[in-house]
Amino acid sequence: MSRRKPPRPAHSATRWVLKNAAAAHGAAPAQGPGALPPVLEAVLATRGIGATAEEREAFLNPKLSGLGDPFAMPEMRPAVERLLEAVDRGERVALYGDYDVDGVTSLTLLKTALAAYGLDPGTFLPHRIDEGYGLSRDGLERCLSEHSPTLLVAVDCGTTSIDEAAWLAGQGVDLIILDHHEASPAGRPQCAALVNAKAAPDGHPGAEYAYLCSAGVVFKVAHALLKARPVEGFDLREYLDLVAVGTVADIVPLVGVNRALVRRGLGELARTRNCGLAALAEVAGVNPPYGAMDIGFRIGPRLNAAGRLDTAAAALEVLLCEDPCEARALAEDLDARNRERQELERRTAEEAMEMLASGAAGESSHGIVLGKRGWHPGVVGIVAARVARAFYRPTFIVAIDEETGLGKGSGRSIAGVSLVEAINSGREHLVAGGGHDMAAGISIAEDQIAAFRKHLNGHVRANASPDDLMPLLELDAECRLAELRLPLLDTYRRLEPFGSSNPEPVLLARRVSPTFEPRVLKDKHYRMTLRQGSAVCDAMYFGGVEHGLPDPPWDAAFTILRNDFRGRVSLQMNIKALRPAEGGVRG
Repeated sequence: MSRRKPPRPAHSATRWVLKNAAAAHGAAPAQGPGALPPVLEAVLATRGIGATAEEREAFLNPKLSGLGDPFAMPEMRPAVERLLEAVDRGERVALYGDYDVDGVTSLTLLKTALAAYGLDPGTFLPHRIDEGYGLSRDGLERCLSEHSPTLLVAVDCGTTSIDEAAWLAGQGVDLIILDHHEASPAGRPQCAALVNAKAAPDGHPGAEYAYLCSAGVVFKVAHALLKARPVEGFDLREYLDLVAVGTVADIVPLVGVNRALVRRGLGELARTRNCGLAALAEVAGVNPPYGAMDIGFRIGPRLNAAGRLDTAAAALEVLLCEDPCEARALAEDLDARNRERQELERRTAEEAMEMLASGAAGESSHGIVLGKRGWHPGVVGIVAARVARAFYRPTFIVAIDEETGLGKGSGRSIAGVSLVEAINSGREHLVAGGGHDMAAGISIAEDQIAAFRKHLNGHVRANASPDDLMPLLELDAECRLAELRLPLLDTYRRLEPFGSSNPEPVLLARRVSPTFEPRVLKDKHYRMTLRQGSAVCDAMYFGGVEHGLPDPPWDAAFTILRNDFRGRVSLQMNIKALRPAEGGVRG
């Protein structure tokens, strides 16, 4: 019996697409003192940014003055009134959060804001394995046992917890929900206030804040509290470092209010008063000026590591810590857990790739579903993302419990394929499932994995076109190496923060050649110097050894990298892909 062939790695068939060739290189560049270098003007034009002077100014110079009235958020006023009532009565309040970065930064900010009013709320984070996500019954029972609250504030969860909210009301505990997840079609949970723009009725003015993460929602709550009852000496802006970390790590769109919060928050992070954030930056080896990538790839993963493996208590503890020495010890512990998480992730990814290579994964031409006993449920989401990226197929990775045979899985998708639709049409194979189009979770019995795999492949085959299954490398603009000079870095930073809905620009340099044989670093990366005409520029191709090098000359897709080595700042190309050169260099 022949084995089924696994899907080919995505990089073997990637299409390069210059997004807007007419605007891709300096078409009608802006003039005057506010103009950017031509390649950056081309990026703005490609992305349709700056159609008016006001839009251009709002993007390049986002300001906190444009944040708007916090009371425009749905149910903000009853939330503030109930919180101030708890302050005045000296009630026992518990803050119940999620175990990811958004959850722990939100709890830290809310606890700090309430402390300014003399309230000392307890904090609670559920155990990822034992109690699961959100307002689970097990988590609530433990929370009430530990804190005996009269008011519970659910942060980054609770919008769909209809049964749990009703149970909580039956225990005589009031509930406020501060969240940003999608509402349930079953209705609104029983609570004193639900501050969630995604749960607002159609046409509600607060719907404009639907892209906020929970750290952003809590910032708006704190702002509303201070408007209702100012606290002398409390400057909410000093805590925007927490908001920036939560916002970037939660991968919400970096547009509008989020862009302003993160831009200012990165500045606050550089001078942070939070001992934990300072210690995390130190152990992560990052230094100011900080960018969103420093949060997304260095600080955020260390905060996330504890919650992925068991409980996020250590992550919350480091953010609440006020002693630098203790904070350093906690940060080092999180760093060690992150290395443990990385090792678990590496082993799981290797085993998943081997299953695909050997044919043991079964039918995987249109979708990938892999499950195994011994895999840790805390890393399946990361591994699913790696596999989906490598093969450009919707992917579910499932960790199966050794005793029960029940699998907990996480899915990641590709553009044009909705995991929610795939889950809804295949619920007969699942115990439970839900999430977003691009990321979702499932619970599944071990003996149903093959059936769900067959369903996913059939669903994708029926609903996705061949073009949907071929990855695109979208290029923002063409760039000549002669333009890659140090002053470009300063103006380039005005396009930051980069992230969801404002990705880092990918530029195209045509017909470049290496000036010497590229050096291989750590058996994985290439270091080289590229030449185009008389211009040269240093370049790094991280992970390039896996893809190999075609014969030069090349077309290079790259982003701009700031290299700070021993106090010497230089600009480098961060190669994303190389292909045999097509056409000539454009002047």
